[in-house]
Amino acid sequence: MKTRKGLILIAIVLFGGLFFAFRTIGHKESNNLVTLQQRLLNAVGALLEQEHYSPKPINDAFSKQIFTTYLDQLDGDKSLFLQADINELKKYENSIDDEIHGATLQFQPAVSMIYEKRVNEAIQLYKEIVSKPFDFSVDESVQLDGEKLNFAVNEAERKDRWRKKIKYYTLERFVDLVEEREKNKNKAGYISKPDDSLEIEARSKVTKSIERSFNRIKTSYTEEERFNAFVNVVTNLMDPHTDYFPPVEKRGFDEKMSNQFYGIGAQLQQDDNGIKIASVVNGWPASRSGKIVVGDLIIKVAQGAAEPVDVSGYDVTDAVKLIRGNKDTEVRLTVKKQDGSIIVVSMIREKIEQDEGLARSAVVQNGKDKIGYIALPDFYANFEDKNGYRCSEDVAKEVVKLKAENVKGIVIDLRNNGGGSLVEVVKMVGLFIKTGTVVQVKERDGRVDNRTWRDNDESVLYDGPLTVLVNELSASASEIFAAAIQDYKRGIIIGSTSTYGKGTVQRPIPFGKPIDMYSGRTEYGAVALTFQKFYRVNGGSTQLNGVVPDVIIPDTYEYLKIREKDNPSALPWDAIAKTDYQFWTSNVSTDLSVISKQMQQKIQTDPNLNLLQENLKWLSKNNESAINLKLNKYKDQQKQIVTTVNQNNNLIKLKEDLNVIALEADKDKFYNNPDKTKGIRYQEWLKFLKTDMHIEASVKVIQEISKSQVAFVKN
Repeated sequence: MKTRKGLILIAIVLFGGLFFAFRTIGHKESNNLVTLQQRLLNAVGALLEQEHYSPKPINDAFSKQIFTTYLDQLDGDKSLFLQADINELKKYENSIDDEIHGATLQFQPAVSMIYEKRVNEAIQLYKEIVSKPFDFSVDESVQLDGEKLNFAVNEAERKDRWRKKIKYYTLERFVDLVEEREKNKNKAGYISKPDDSLEIEARSKVTKSIERSFNRIKTSYTEEERFNAFVNVVTNLMDPHTDYFPPVEKRGFDEKMSNQFYGIGAQLQQDDNGIKIASVVNGWPASRSGKIVVGDLIIKVAQGAAEPVDVSGYDVTDAVKLIRGNKDTEVRLTVKKQDGSIIVVSMIREKIEQDEGLARSAVVQNGKDKIGYIALPDFYANFEDKNGYRCSEDVAKEVVKLKAENVKGIVIDLRNNGGGSLVEVVKMVGLFIKTGTVVQVKERDGRVDNRTWRDNDESVLYDGPLTVLVNELSASASEIFAAAIQDYKRGIIIGSTSTYGKGTVQRPIPFGKPIDMYSGRTEYGAVALTFQKFYRVNGGSTQLNGVVPDVIIPDTYEYLKIREKDNPSALPWDAIAKTDYQFWTSNVSTDLSVISKQMQQKIQTDPNLNLLQENLKWLSKNNESAINLKLNKYKDQQKQIVTTVNQNNNLIKLKEDLNVIALEADKDKFYNNPDKTKGIRYQEWLKFLKTDMHIEASVKVIQEISKSQVAFVKN
């Protein structure tokens, strides 16, 4: 009998080979890109229907969703397409599902053709519009939220929409320039320009910005990229986390998970002249070449002996994708030196590790007490290198260092941590509990596994007071960790009204042949497929609802629509039976719920935090309103926004900075780093922590836990 793991491996092989088979057949029939895209779409559709955790029927209703979503992705603010375009494309609205099932691919190529035409028209439109001065005395407004707009009925309406949008961008910059003039008008040597000159300067800035945007569309957002985006719309409509990753994007995902990549060891920056070398790291290929220096302008990038790609219209992100690559492969840069000469530099990519994306720690000195603080940006893991980074191992190292500092407690900061490895989160929970299930996993057939994802190690690395910081962007593995700590009553969770709400598990399913012998990447990328849901040990799902902290503190993300529950394609919440688990016990008994309630009461009665809540509600509502383009009304509107934002900053600003210091073991990393710019960034990180209201709240909770334990021992 085959195990579940064996079945998954079979599925990977099946669907990996499925597209390769389609590719072979396609070459017999035709050698064009559309045929290959057709085969990929069919393979993805088959994968979704046969292996997704909760597949939606790929029918006419699903087709209509694809139709609307893809057009919205291409033209979110409805400034490109005309209503006539939508009417023309309507004939495909109910047939996209047929294309997924094998019919000739028509919808996406038709959209792509119209898109290119409308982009070219928009380029001419913006050039015409910015060639003339704007009149900021006219009382009119612009709506930038595409959900509140219909597609323009004719070219005149579309042109007016562009005019208002560009006028708004210009007005923003004009007001900034006027304010700058007022601040500097009495300074020696400052030349005070009249309004009409500032308006010209503002339009020039907008022109350059729009030009860069369209250059990126023309050079990077190719027909192939638009097709990849179309496939991703199909997968995302099954659920928000089933994603299609083309080869380059899959590589980027792996780089983020592992905190390493293969590159040349240089940082890039963009200015009006293009993409330049910002810094070169000693010891890496760029430095060793002896030909790459700071200030060099990158003109072209070539993969080995392949035809070079002109990157003059690229932004940094797109250029980086070309320069990074696979292990031991060649990249050739055509660079323009500062003396005007042009040279080609050939380099072999090497492994570069990104230690700034790893777990890091500090100590908060509050009176006589030392409180440990650990920030974890991701639940990272390098599955391709047994000696690569693992977040559970790195956090364990930070805990050991903090214990050496004799801290009274530890704060684990998972804010903005979008998740990562399920294996790593189980190991990390195991650092703080004796033993037990960390998370339950439910298969698509209804079977529940509450034994695989458990900590079986009786040892505990740290048994002292613990708090976990979360926010709306703490997702997936972060939610598993926070939920386990909460359910085991091991620590107190502190943060916004709920975490993100992602309760699903994904696994990459590759397409095509392997591209190298070092990684699991393949020639046509992969689909990160949702094939399981996970549940807390208490039986509840984190899907949609997320984790509700024990202590809720307002933050600036609260009213933004960024959580799972705000996505219409999200899977529903449900619950299963709880598993057997034992609450945390130690030599010192502490009722964490009492401490949580006391802290929450203080927060609820804090007038500053209540005012912050009201301000955030107002800002959220105002953000949905049309923007007035009359100068005085715009300035009044912006003044109110700025006043409110500044008030919020003052409300959340600590009256006195926290005393945050580097650990003794990390002093060299912070203050004697051989990479001076990196050392400065570490020091800036410490300064940033000093003003954090949420860290202060966590520190106070730790101190209350510590006090209660001392009192219990005395009694």
